[in-house]
Amino acid sequence: MTQTRLSMTDQAAARVQSILAKEPDGSALRISVNGGGCSGFSYVFDVSSDAKNDDIIVEHKGARIVVDEMSLGYMEGAVVDFVDDLMGQSFRINNPMATAGCGCGTSFSI
Repeated sequence: MTQTRLSMTDQAAARVQSILAKEPDGSALRISVNGGGCSGFSYVFDVSSDAKNDDIIVEHKGARIVVDEMSLGYMEGAVVDFVDDLMGQSFRINNPMATAGCGCGTSFSI
């Protein structure tokens, strides 16, 4: 496996595995960055069954995340985590490039 510019925690890997267990073989969690959201950019999470040529693939403990090169430009060095707390369950991205975030956890600014 090559060194990637994005990583995931053990908790995120476990959650990704449980999501992908119900999907076709070769599927991955796709994370994209779109313009919009309360802080300027927002993360989008989808299940994808096809990796594209410019995708970065992150694998950890059998879990697989794909991110397109353009989105990765907004998430360089980020860590994908999964939290289960009083506010609910969600993926959280600890993004060192983000200068501000929103309470929703999916919106950020650079």
